[in-house]
Amino acid sequence: MDPNRKFWNNRHQTLTQALRRADRETAMELFLDQHAMVHSAKMTGSKLWSFEDELLQDMTDQAIRQIPAGGEHSIAWIIFHLARIEDITMNMLVAGTEQLSTRDHWAKKMKVSILHSANRMDDASVANLSTEIDIQSLRAYRIAVGKRTREIVRPLQSTNFKRKVESSRIEKVLSEGAVTPEAMEIINYWSKKTVAGLLLMPPTRHCILHLNEAMRIKGRLRNN
Repeated sequence: MDPNRKFWNNRHQTLTQALRRADRETAMELFLDQHAMVHSAKMTGSKLWSFEDELLQDMTDQAIRQIPAGGEHSIAWIIFHLARIEDITMNMLVAGTEQLSTRDHWAKKMKVSILHSANRMDDASVANLSTEIDIQSLRAYRIAVGKRTREIVRPLQSTNFKRKVESSRIEKVLSEGAVTPEAMEIINYWSKKTVAGLLLMPPTRHCILHLNEAMRIKGRLRNN
């Protein structure tokens, strides 16, 4: 494991412990750093190492759209999925506010018809999304989502960390079609989480898992 990923993983364990202790000051500092590292540095202007920038440096739009032979995803799909999941969970479940995708009409800007989280998409749908999506708008959406997450998280108090996700907010996610019926397992997962649990997975751990997948895709494309 390279030093940056080892550093991130170790810090994530410390973040988990801080949230369990309801140590707000430590948890907030760690979350904001962990979150910054899985987004482009343009999102915060941070000098921290950026896994997303490492991934996308020297990649053409064509390469970002490409699905390797025998693969399931493109890097474009991964970035879209990360942004959608973070938008849905942080806005609808943590803050109880409208997701940026609908509020600011990001689907239209990205030239996609998909409004859901991109879970359980078939191969043809993934390929269509990868071909049609506007890459610059996709990256702008991801940055906007990241900035909004930080606006949501900064005011949180330690008493908020153990708050369970409200069932009415889960129902709104379903009624708006933000998650499809085929992906109900993700609804079941979120419905059991606290705010702390959501901070540990969609905007942080979920990102590093998929960015690692994207790096493997990048390697496969270069070796083909």
